[in-house]
Amino acid sequence: MNTESISKNNNTELLREIKEETRKLALMEVCGTHTMAIAKSGIRNLIPPNLKLLSGPGCPVCVTSQGDIDSVIELVKESDIILVTFGDMIRVPGSDSSLQEVRSQGADVRVAYSPLDALEIARKNPGRDVVFLGIGFETTAPLIGATIEEARRQEASNFSVLSLHKLVPPALEVIFSDPDIKVDGLICPGHVSVVIGLEPYKLLAEKYAQPCVITGFENNDIIEGIAMLLLQIRKKEAFAEIQYKRVVKSEGNPVAQQILQSVFKAAGARWRGLGYIPDSGLAIRSEYRSFDAREKFQLPEIEDRPIKGCACGEVLIGKISPHECSLFGRACTPLNPVGPCMVSHEGACAAYYRYSPLKGGKK
Repeated sequence: MNTESISKNNNTELLREIKEETRKLALMEVCGTHTMAIAKSGIRNLIPPNLKLLSGPGCPVCVTSQGDIDSVIELVKESDIILVTFGDMIRVPGSDSSLQEVRSQGADVRVAYSPLDALEIARKNPGRDVVFLGIGFETTAPLIGATIEEARRQEASNFSVLSLHKLVPPALEVIFSDPDIKVDGLICPGHVSVVIGLEPYKLLAEKYAQPCVITGFENNDIIEGIAMLLLQIRKKEAFAEIQYKRVVKSEGNPVAQQILQSVFKAAGARWRGLGYIPDSGLAIRSEYRSFDAREKFQLPEIEDRPIKGCACGEVLIGKISPHECSLFGRACTPLNPVGPCMVSHEGACAAYYRYSPLKGGKK
């Protein structure tokens, strides 16, 4: 079966092809939406046990470093700002507190669905500084960049963004370079790839001889993506290709890329589970420095303090599954999360807890 013919086969035929694989292989999905879709659909139970699906660093809330979370909490506690953030960040535990806790103590922390909501809050509160917490990958960063451009047009001097954005390709390079992480192929993120296109994965596939397939989020997309990866492995090939062709173009989205290049520049960033990675984050360019909350408030860098017993960092790089964390489903649950992987709707621990809970011991 060649790559072109895969898409013409239904799921039953594709699963039959997948089940013919007898080697021990590990494929990593690099998107929190894939993690949730795979758990919800039960795809892990449909493929042979020798074929392992690992969850990677695809949840932006989860990969935000502990020190960065603590810095945000300190900023809110020590100033009279209005902090606006996406909903998942509210409950992420810091070392000693969370945004939800400091809000209950009087801090002005608000949830928004778009950075433009934060800009509107700034317009309605001209006497107060409004900071939008910029979390996400290449998917969300263009909209936040466009919001910064709009803030400059409106001369909204009380609006700024704390950019904690991450770039996916540098993290994947670290994973491929780590001898302790066994990955035989990547199920590449559909949403991120809409923006960045195929080229970054081509470079990774060539450099590390690892197959990469940009995959959609429906059950048949994921099954087809797995089949495409296995086909490359069987043929001893390694290149980047697109399964999600109805949405992703090879060149990506040039308009979104231009916004990223205009407003942001690559900068070093700390990742939970991966540590410091050069040029893996997005800092706001000097032309927009008045909208850079990090510079505006001289935000101090706080050292990462691991959460005792939490294995979220190891889960994020595929070294263990959520079930292998001693806290999973016991001390750590969605109602009482110890780490961010149990908080975010894209977190691997939340996905496993909801769709594959522990019953009578570890799996």
